[in-house]
Amino acid sequence: MKLNDIYMRDPFIFVEDGVCYLIGSTDMNPWSGKATGFLGYKSSDLKSFEGPYVLFENDGTFWSDENYWAPELHKIDGKYYIFASFWAQGKRRASQALVCDTPFGRYKPLAKPFTPAEWECLDATYYEEDGIKYSIFCHEWTQIRDGEMCVGELSDDLTNLTNIQTLFKASDAPWSRPYMPDGKTENYITDGPFIYKTRNGTLAMIWSSLGEKGYALGVAYSKDGIKGKWEQCPTPLYEKDGGHGMIFTFKDKKYLIHHINNSCSLSERPFIHELVEEDNKIRLVD
Repeated sequence: MKLNDIYMRDPFIFVEDGVCYLIGSTDMNPWSGKATGFLGYKSSDLKSFEGPYVLFENDGTFWSDENYWAPELHKIDGKYYIFASFWAQGKRRASQALVCDTPFGRYKPLAKPFTPAEWECLDATYYEEDGIKYSIFCHEWTQIRDGEMCVGELSDDLTNLTNIQTLFKASDAPWSRPYMPDGKTENYITDGPFIYKTRNGTLAMIWSSLGEKGYALGVAYSKDGIKGKWEQCPTPLYEKDGGHGMIFTFKDKKYLIHHINNSCSLSERPFIHELVEEDNKIRLVD
């Protein structure tokens, strides 16, 4: 099948041995009702994809049974981990890791979520710097109104975060616009962080929020590492009602993948752009 044949939100591609492993939010109704799990697809050319492969299923024993969102696939210390967001009635939304011995096997949850138990959290990603494991995650607007992008140090077993600090707030980005479901209260959304290191060592964080034209994808930069000062680009990287992306390398080229059409109507599709670096900044190829 082609990429445009795949229903998916929050796409993520992990590349190993010439194979692109594509995962994302794949439940037919990711917003309410019982969650099904996560599906994956793979490709050797980014044109034709095989699948779906079942990676994780709701078998009734896991603590979460709703809102299985934004899985990311990372290889850490020789094993494969899915970082994803989960929720259940009466529980806080949280990010938790699942583990497997192969990229596309059946994943099992680790002992517990690693995000703070008293916080509403989602969209955790993974980054390693100077031998320290970090997770960057979102402290949700649903709890604090102005969503925050936070970082913490991950324990070796990937079940706990320490030394948590806020990197920036959603409203810090000049392009972000308030979300007002009640028509009067201003809320600002943080979604989907992903860290990319430029050739000179500057960190680029892509992340999503609402912009002038709907769901959008912006960039912030830090010259001083993951806990440095983050400066927001004044305009989005992508602003046409699509976001929650990540950056990957395949056959010596850089790409950005994200979903387009944020209508929540099963019309969401993964979309790939070629990406380049210029003056230690990233931009999409026209």
